[in-house]
Amino acid sequence: MEEEQKKDVAVFRFGIISDFVNGSNLPHGERERLLRKKCTRKWDIPHSPRTNISRGTIQRWIQLYESGGSALESLYPKDRNDKGKLRALDGETCQTLKQIREEMPCATVPLILKTIEGRGYPSSRLFPSTVYRFFHHNDLMRPTQAREDRRKFEAEHPNDIWQSDVMHGPHLEMDGKKRKSYLIAFIDDHSRLIVYGGFYTSETTQAFMHAFEQALLRRGLPRKLYVDNGSAFRSRQLMHTTASLGIALWHSRAYKPQGRGKIERFFGSVRSQFLPGFRGNSLDEINQAFEAWLSGDYNVRKHSATGKKPLERFVDGIECIRPTPDNLKDHFRKTVRRKVNRDRTIVLDQHLYEGPVALIGKQVDLLYHENEYDRVELKYKQESYGFLRQVDLHANCRVKRDKNNDPVILSNNTTPLNGRMWEADS
Repeated sequence: MEEEQKKDVAVFRFGIISDFVNGSNLPHGERERLLRKKCTRKWDIPHSPRTNISRGTIQRWIQLYESGGSALESLYPKDRNDKGKLRALDGETCQTLKQIREEMPCATVPLILKTIEGRGYPSSRLFPSTVYRFFHHNDLMRPTQAREDRRKFEAEHPNDIWQSDVMHGPHLEMDGKKRKSYLIAFIDDHSRLIVYGGFYTSETTQAFMHAFEQALLRRGLPRKLYVDNGSAFRSRQLMHTTASLGIALWHSRAYKPQGRGKIERFFGSVRSQFLPGFRGNSLDEINQAFEAWLSGDYNVRKHSATGKKPLERFVDGIECIRPTPDNLKDHFRKTVRRKVNRDRTIVLDQHLYEGPVALIGKQVDLLYHENEYDRVELKYKQESYGFLRQVDLHANCRVKRDKNNDPVILSNNTTPLNGRMWEADS
């Protein structure tokens, strides 16, 4: 499995166990309920045909995460010992299972195994888990449709859950043209405090990540971030950032926005209470007016659902808030994969860098901020090799090699200088 695929799996695993880590002291009954719920749900597991997770697997991930010092790398999948060996069912067995499922669409797996044995096929060659995986992979389980149980919920403490979404805003003057604006906002589920909100020129991943960083700088780290299924919310950058900060990333089910009702109701307040009174025409003007409205009205006005002012209720639980780390900016760097060329060069967005000799021919990760090409960090297998230096072509033209293939720098008068670069003549 490639490094990026292992990262995807680790991020998914952290999302599963996030309720049980990060210092959460769940009562025994609540812990058991969550375990049962996660074991019965169908999951879209990255790079795997499986859709179910067992209780033992979840407990093993928790143990790995805690014993690994809460590092995301502790959840990386291990390479299989039987890699390359044939593990699939043979064609005859697959056809038999499909035929019996068509004949008995509601039968359980144990009943199907018993039926196969009654027809003379040695069912001892089949394990129930193998049949379950085959049925799930071929969409043959056919679960019964049940009525959906929807209930209101509220986080117990501030920063337990943040909800976030994007609202289409008014058309504003931008670069001499009228363009649509987009409001990106974050609401604390417990207090209803708007931890951050701002109007942007787009709803891209870059815009959302900027808004998310501003929210964290102002109000600390949430334990969960609840968003929908838009492209910005499904971006690899957001998944890696939240996982590295110990924040569980939740996505609402497609076409079912009911769970994000609090942020949707806030957007209703923006449309009915803020926008009708706004008289500006630019992005700066609307953001200044919006910030004044939040701090002077919405966040300090008694909320109808809680009976308290959002800011007051947030501050009442200030002891539960996790502080923002000093190196927060590093968690928001982009990560790209590049190869170190034979001449040690690495190309990033038309910028040329020098890579370590030991990594020539290797695929490495480059971590950097948008448009900050003077601070690009190189990592290989999660080990940092420091910040890269851009190639100096004029200096490289004076680098020669001796008979031992060691670099020798030539001075301006072409006199060989033995030893370190720029060493003076003896």
